[in-house]
Amino acid sequence: MPKTNKVEHVFFDLDHTLWDFDKNSALTFDFIFKKHQVKTNLNDFLRFYEPINLKYWKLYRDEKVTKEDLRYSRLKETFDALQFTVKDQVINQLSEDYITYLSSFNNVFDGTFEILDYLKSKYKLHIITNGFKDAQNNKLKSSKLDHYFETVTSAEAAGVKKPNPHIFNFALNSAQAETQNSIMIGDNYEADILGALDIGLDAICFNYHKVEELPGIKFINHLSDIKKYL
Repeated sequence: MPKTNKVEHVFFDLDHTLWDFDKNSALTFDFIFKKHQVKTNLNDFLRFYEPINLKYWKLYRDEKVTKEDLRYSRLKETFDALQFTVKDQVINQLSEDYITYLSSFNNVFDGTFEILDYLKSKYKLHIITNGFKDAQNNKLKSSKLDHYFETVTSAEAAGVKKPNPHIFNFALNSAQAETQNSIMIGDNYEADILGALDIGLDAICFNYHKVEELPGIKFINHLSDIKKYL
């Protein structure tokens, strides 16, 4: 595969791309359920929670729910699906503790440090994330990823979420980069890949979600595969 020429800036998504969100999330739920004596089976909970969480993040991206709605409703709907009764007061405490403790777990995907070390000597690296600013900064620090990146653009800072063109342009401006000398790498086909391509920004899809590969789109299954293009 031909390498992408003229790239000077590489923009990464964080969750599900570098930071192993699902693994760290499961560890967080295990911890806070024990803390609050919520006696539900963790695997059963996660089986329902993961698609519900993705649904609420899409609603959040589309400006259909607030941050507070997302944090409460994804838990409430999961417990309801399990037919497991949890008081609203406990759900609210769980939602707060989840954010508090999530960044204390810091698993990253296999090959993360190796590919960042490889890229750091050749390109300027940046983050564009729909995650909440404080939580994402804590994740970057606790997982020792923060020093790789020159800029971190959050949806809160930009005022909009991926795939809105403004967040990509906001990140490019912050990095003093141009579409023609930059590339986006992320896991979410709609938010990261189509969002980037729509403004003329090249993109690589880290196919964490195992979507069908489409012609004309750069797909990778392991972070080391980035070397095919950069």
